[in-house]
Amino acid sequence: MDTWILRLFLFLICGASGYFLTKGISPLMGLWGLFGGLLLSALTLLMEDRLRKASLKNLLGSFIGLILGVILANLISNIFSPFFFNEQQTALSLYGLLYGVCGYTGLRIGLKKGAEFHLPRGPRDWNPMGKNLPRDGIAKILDTSVIIDGRIADISETGFVEGPLLIPQFVLGELQHIADSHDPIKRTRGKRGLEILHHIQKQVNVDVRIVDTDYPSVKEVDAKLIELAKEVSGKIITNDSNLNKVAGLQGIEVLNINALANSLKPVVLPGEDMNAKIVKEGKEMGQGVAYLDDGTMIVVDNGRRQIGKNVDVIVTSVLQTPAGRMIFARLKEEVNRENRGKDYYYPLDSEF
Repeated sequence: MDTWILRLFLFLICGASGYFLTKGISPLMGLWGLFGGLLLSALTLLMEDRLRKASLKNLLGSFIGLILGVILANLISNIFSPFFFNEQQTALSLYGLLYGVCGYTGLRIGLKKGAEFHLPRGPRDWNPMGKNLPRDGIAKILDTSVIIDGRIADISETGFVEGPLLIPQFVLGELQHIADSHDPIKRTRGKRGLEILHHIQKQVNVDVRIVDTDYPSVKEVDAKLIELAKEVSGKIITNDSNLNKVAGLQGIEVLNINALANSLKPVVLPGEDMNAKIVKEGKEMGQGVAYLDDGTMIVVDNGRRQIGKNVDVIVTSVLQTPAGRMIFARLKEEVNRENRGKDYYYPLDSEF
């Protein structure tokens, strides 16, 4: 409500100023002045909307680039003024052309290079060697799939993820769209993603930042994530294999939650003992199937008759497949029974 009052006040001020500045010439010019003031107000609000979406680094870079462009134009005009700026009409045209070209060039270059700036928030952002390197780590950008997955909340809570977690507005919009879907499954997934974000925001040691940066010319969310990662020099956290491949081709580093989960699975070697609960029968005759806590399948020979029981098994082999690992094992009691007849007694040298 306060914003609309301020905007209305801006229109009144600009319109009245334009009218009173030009009404002395003629009443018709006063009306044109009123129209010009209102048009200036509309352009100001349009510029405000565009500037609000730009980051502080881009604004600072644009301002510095504009100043450098004006300084360059001033130097050029001072050097060549005795030769080309003699007549007043010609001088005004050349001044306008020179300052316009240099100012616009500096503005555009500064806008592009502004993303490379680092704005320190305090003494902690400066290391002892005098280099302005951020100590809070590289920014991590969350995509929609990893938010809905939910494991990122547990990972961030443990403190293994350094640096701020960036959540773009277009990702929030996609989550909201999924949560409002008519499909009950999609609606549940979208609501789960929003709950996960709320949970991450409440974590004490996690820096969560909502990013307003958008790319209207880019339609797909994955492509926007890549553009944002380029702009902030950050990494994308995802479990989408397609986004992983596309970002890798463009030089963007990706942290894949599924790859992390696979690397954290416990190492199992042939000959090791373990306890497992047989939950169902396997594909081959007499086989039973059990699962580890991380979902790894254990195929137990002759384990069908032990369905529903916790049994001790011995690992015989481990098979790595594209879908994950499979562990093949045998019942420990069977292995012990077979080895019982193979035990021999070897006397020690001291007994001779």
